[in-house]
Amino acid sequence: MSEMSAQTAASNGRALVEVRHLKMHFPVTQGILLQKVIGQVKAVDDVSFTIRQGETLGLVGESGCGKTTTGRCILRLLTPTSGEIKFDGLDITRLDQSALREVRRKIQVIFQDPYSSLNPRMTIGQIIGEGPMVYKLTKSKTENLDRVKELLSLAGLPTNVHTRYPHELSGGQRQRVGIARALSMNPSFIVCDEAVSALDVSIQAQIINLLEDLQERLGLTYLFIAHDLSVVRHISNRVAVMYLGHIAELTESRRLYREPLHPYTQALLSAVPIPDPVAEAEREHIILRGEVPSPLNPPSGCVFHPRCPIATDQCKAETPKFEEKRPGHWVACHHALDAQNLQQMETVRGSA
Repeated sequence: MSEMSAQTAASNGRALVEVRHLKMHFPVTQGILLQKVIGQVKAVDDVSFTIRQGETLGLVGESGCGKTTTGRCILRLLTPTSGEIKFDGLDITRLDQSALREVRRKIQVIFQDPYSSLNPRMTIGQIIGEGPMVYKLTKSKTENLDRVKELLSLAGLPTNVHTRYPHELSGGQRQRVGIARALSMNPSFIVCDEAVSALDVSIQAQIINLLEDLQERLGLTYLFIAHDLSVVRHISNRVAVMYLGHIAELTESRRLYREPLHPYTQALLSAVPIPDPVAEAEREHIILRGEVPSPLNPPSGCVFHPRCPIATDQCKAETPKFEEKRPGHWVACHHALDAQNLQQMETVRGSA
């Protein structure tokens, strides 16, 4: 998809997925027979965002920040602790398994590991054709095989691959099979859970280009979960940055990379390498102190304050609201627009 057409689709599209105050807390138990709940892991803690029809929302952050858990909640592989997840206006958190059946046909997933996400005992044709047969989208074996071949061609694979087994294919080919399997249900929304992180860089570019082409041809909407900011930049219309179960910042992709407002986003972007040795040597890096706190016992106030270079007493005591600081630019930070504190950040950059 060209940048102009992608931006047009994102701005004109209606809200397809709406996540409101989503929480996913996992109980921590003690004992074997008489298990006692001694705490909760707050993997996702009050997350809200909207994905418009036809756009790609990138969801980025460090390992363990809750981005994959958020995706699994949207897929209803996990039942959220609280909050709303609306798909096409329908709150899917309130649906039983029977009602979820039809919704799940429209929401598909591309998994991270192309080696473990495909059944080694099934042929490629069986893997891709299983969904349409179960949902009766194809009426005969011949029609199902024709559909499988069509999907293989759509994913950039030769049609004779349907007789092979996953171990006979490369990693990139297996991921294309995963994409074909997701497309087999005629979905409108696909969760790409680290869909390219297990692939070589050259293959990553091919898969990204394929996903963009399919989005333009089929009108798909993506939630693109990743930890590589450079990959997310190329495919996303908007980007949401997560930290310790919270959304720290959300805005249009170009604006996020040009004018990040949250100190955590600024630190992440300063760590993205530049393919120019001279520029890389001269640029300033933000070094965050300490380690990521445990979601079992998150800090009070702003969860980022123990590592933030501009944290104040207010940050330690008050949880910042996730607010629209500028048009279309949402940030959860008390001092996102504070000129003095941003100047302090520049001082930290220079001394790091």
